[in-house]
Amino acid sequence: METPMQTPYCIISSGISRSFPVDHSFIAQADSDAIATVYLGAQAGAAYRSSPTVTDAVFIAIELDIECLGVHVDTNAPAVRTNVVGIARFRLGDAEPSNLIELVRLPQTSPVALAAAKGALEAAGLVVAVCGDFPGRIVNRLVRPYYNAALRRLDEQLASAEDMDMTLRLGLGYPEGPIALLKRTGLADHCRVSEQLYQALRQEPYAPARAAQMAMAHSQGD
Repeated sequence: METPMQTPYCIISSGISRSFPVDHSFIAQADSDAIATVYLGAQAGAAYRSSPTVTDAVFIAIELDIECLGVHVDTNAPAVRTNVVGIARFRLGDAEPSNLIELVRLPQTSPVALAAAKGALEAAGLVVAVCGDFPGRIVNRLVRPYYNAALRRLDEQLASAEDMDMTLRLGLGYPEGPIALLKRTGLADHCRVSEQLYQALRQEPYAPARAAQMAMAHSQGD
């Protein structure tokens, strides 16, 4: 098995990281003297934009939420950086982050930068999927319409939540039904993500279902 290429990198933290809320080998392996830089935290994009970035870093990675990497990188600049990538470790609501990292590339991202970032992540035991720069990336774009459809069928009283979950578990081999999964991990967070995707894409399947909107309202004390 080929050993992942390892490029030393430092980490700049700016707020709570959804991808790495607790200690992880990716954080432990960071080197404060390295030139390659990883911006983590809720304000990672802002931290990148306000920092005097080293131009010859092999790669610069910015932790993303739902937004596009292009929000933080001026792709219309005369000299667009080719060493910047986006990263997000998929996490559903309050559940533990998965082992999957979505690694975002821009059209001008260099293969060297992409390979170096991928190698650093894989060296920490993470599984990497490379994707283009779109709101929500791969997993959210695929699963949020599914969750919203399940919640809407529940509103229409197609079946009880228990029967819908059981049908999907046994019929499709899923480990957990969508209703139980969303209730366990947080309907309000599902509403937050779906609403952001709906505002970005204006596609009906991403509009938060009624149950998710109610959960968000309750979480805000309405």
